[in-house]
Amino acid sequence: MRAGFRPVKAAIGHNGHTPSAYNHRPHATPMKTAPDRIELMQTFVRIVEAGSLSAAAAQMNATQPTVSRRLQALERSLGLKLLQRSTHAMKLTEDGERCFTRAKELLGNWDAFEADLRGTQEVPEGTLRVVVPHALGQQRLVGPMIDYLRRHERVTVEWLLHDGTPDFIAHGIDCAVHVGAVEDPSLVAVKIAEIRRIVVAAPSLLEGRPPPLQPAELQALPWLALQTFYRNEVTLTRRHAGRDSEEYRFAIRPRLGTDSLFALRNATLLGLGASIASSWLVGDDVAEGRLLHLAPQWCAAPLPVYLIYPYSSFYPAKLRRFIEALREGLPTGMGLPSRPEPAGEA
Repeated sequence: MRAGFRPVKAAIGHNGHTPSAYNHRPHATPMKTAPDRIELMQTFVRIVEAGSLSAAAAQMNATQPTVSRRLQALERSLGLKLLQRSTHAMKLTEDGERCFTRAKELLGNWDAFEADLRGTQEVPEGTLRVVVPHALGQQRLVGPMIDYLRRHERVTVEWLLHDGTPDFIAHGIDCAVHVGAVEDPSLVAVKIAEIRRIVVAAPSLLEGRPPPLQPAELQALPWLALQTFYRNEVTLTRRHAGRDSEEYRFAIRPRLGTDSLFALRNATLLGLGASIASSWLVGDDVAEGRLLHLAPQWCAAPLPVYLIYPYSSFYPAKLRRFIEALREGLPTGMGLPSRPEPAGEA
């Protein structure tokens, strides 16, 4: 059952039938063409998944009256009441529950049928809604996204900056870029990169002292925390050829905690404290002397980067080609593995 929707049981008369005009199937109005039915079912599914007619209209770039008319047309066609609506709530009827399940299955089969007939000639088209982290989405991922758009002129992209995992269904999201472990087993997770992380600080923080070379020297420094990945403890690793890596862990009391990689970098540049930052973001700062790379033989564990999307029986060409574009186009400065590796349900 869909979250936020409760089945509405229709009243049953003495003869065992529902006394409703919607159940007089001989009076159901047949639709003219199959594409009409497909469109109406797509609208109905989007209404249920979005949670309201207004949200569905926004996702479909349609007006709310248009969406409402399509719902009414589908109900007339089937001779069934699918949704009960009031001023503050919308509920699926029992027939609506069955219709939603079957419509999702049918639409998936229809998409697969079209793709199979088109074969290799299938052209990506439509709007692709992508959620990306703020920092990566404003810098490293923009290039591959633009290359994708240039190759596929019939696709438009909605590039949505958000650091959390989105509600794919409710917000009509096709895919998202996620940094860190993926814990939701209902999502496909394809590993596309690894982000190397290093310890950095502004020269002003050291006040003329030589940069620390060993992790034991770092604990005495003021610290900043990127709360998404570390808060009160730092763990650093040094790898040795041919033998196990060495690990050093120590507690910190951050002067500043933030969930923004940009804020962390800026506070580090201003000399407030040392931090663990993504090497792709601070590489130029280190090269030009604005930041110092501390304990350079040690680093924090790299962060995996995944492209995630819900499981489905069919994936449209616009999504499949975007996955390929990210796999091929991410810059090497992110510390890509030698080849992208799928992570399954990760």
